[in-house]
Amino acid sequence: MRLFKYSKLLLLLMMILPWFSLPFLGKDAFKRFLPAGLFISLVVRIVNFIAKKRKWWWWYQTLHPRISGVFPFIWGPFLVGSMWILKLTYGKFFRYMLLNLAIDGAFTYGLVYYLQKLGIASLVRLKKINLLLIFTCEALLLYGFQIIKDKMIGEQGNKE
Repeated sequence: MRLFKYSKLLLLLMMILPWFSLPFLGKDAFKRFLPAGLFISLVVRIVNFIAKKRKWWWWYQTLHPRISGVFPFIWGPFLVGSMWILKLTYGKFFRYMLLNLAIDGAFTYGLVYYLQKLGIASLVRLKKINLLLIFTCEALLLYGFQIIKDKMIGEQGNKE
């Protein structure tokens, strides 16, 4: 397939392009939601470590031999996308979960197919519905982290 030779470029673009949207996120939203985005990125990295050991999915393409192929997803669309989703829906849990389900469903039932066709990644011992369940648990963790963070900062603000 001709597109296979562009898969590294695609991974690089997927990591870099989301960062160009951050000026539109706003400085205050960036500061408020960055810790939650970093937290969930760490969680995703841990889940990917477990997935590699259990062969849930496999990344064929990488940007560098020592860096996992999931790296561009974590530090690109996942981190930036998490901050955007929180900015757009935080405080409206039902809307938050609905948007997450739509995005995660599009990734699971749409993008995974193309990642496999391009030779970037594929599911091995994990069904798509299980991947969607993992994403849903991560979304709940993200929202919960932000709630706890806001409460802790609110309590610190009241003490001063």
